[in-house]
Amino acid sequence: MRRINYRDSLREAMYQAMKRDPHVFVMGCGSTSPKGIFGTLKGLDKKFGKLRVIETPIAENGMTGIAIGSSLMGMRPVLVHQRIDFILLSLDQIINHAAKWFYMFGGSSPVPITIRSIIGKGWGQGAQHSQNLQAIFAHIPGLKVVMPSNPYDAKGLFISSIEDENPVIFIEHRRLYNKTAHVPPKYYRVSLGKGKISRKGTEVSIVAVSLMVDEALKAARILKKNYKIDAEVIDLRSLRPLDREIIFDSLKKTGRLLVADTGFKPFGVGAEICALGAEHCLNFLKAPPKRVGLPESPTPTSIALEKVYYPNCYDIVQGVIDLFSAESKKSFARVKIKRKKPKDVFKGPF
Repeated sequence: MRRINYRDSLREAMYQAMKRDPHVFVMGCGSTSPKGIFGTLKGLDKKFGKLRVIETPIAENGMTGIAIGSSLMGMRPVLVHQRIDFILLSLDQIINHAAKWFYMFGGSSPVPITIRSIIGKGWGQGAQHSQNLQAIFAHIPGLKVVMPSNPYDAKGLFISSIEDENPVIFIEHRRLYNKTAHVPPKYYRVSLGKGKISRKGTEVSIVAVSLMVDEALKAARILKKNYKIDAEVIDLRSLRPLDREIIFDSLKKTGRLLVADTGFKPFGVGAEICALGAEHCLNFLKAPPKRVGLPESPTPTSIALEKVYYPNCYDIVQGVIDLFSAESKKSFARVKIKRKKPKDVFKGPF
């Protein structure tokens, strides 16, 4: 079976969507650069020309308005931001226009725009270039928010996003770009709003987002080997629409919930899912739900601080252990957090 990485799966999806539908085009700062936005658009300007792969100025709000206008005229634009932080400059266009247009005009004017944005960690980008802001967009009715965790889903979800009649915020974690998996060369879709069980289990439900799916799977292996705890791992894939049923069905089976998100704990994705679990599955819960997420602090720049700042599989393991301790008062050994020393010295953000 053919294996390609995450960035190439996005590039292939973009290529196939543009080849299939002449109304699809892509725009963004760096779209025609030799690197093609971390390789995800590399060479597409040579294949489709600069009228369909458009290099934009650093004017996020204006460019977003142009993309929305083109979608109202029947086009299917893909707008790319190299950092999710840059989207903040276009929140008026996204929240007050793209998200509300379909509703305000009684469903007569769809807004089929896909806005790609990139989050990351461990790249020395600091407080203004490494944020995980998915909860902001998931809060807004009218927007769809997608966060694929693997190359197969990245391609299928991206194609579904481009074809969708609603504005979609498509969030990619840069640490996943080199991850490889089986990706069919054909044109295929993965439905928006449908999560999947990445690992079946019976004793605790770990609901994870984006990069944290990998950390949750690592944690599940540690829990099984060292503590004989059988964890189920759910990959949400989409935050809005949210697949509630897959969460509720898992909770009714396991009775314990831990949510692992790449964003902040307060008022975030983890808080929403824990609230839903408590509202709809309280009678099944054997312990209060727990969250794993970022601490209440802006993102640091130094490698040493980043190692402490970002949660990993050991934080998930400890959270699960605390769930069992709270329920049965059993004594579990505290997990020793393994922090690897950085192999290289930070040399700048790019």
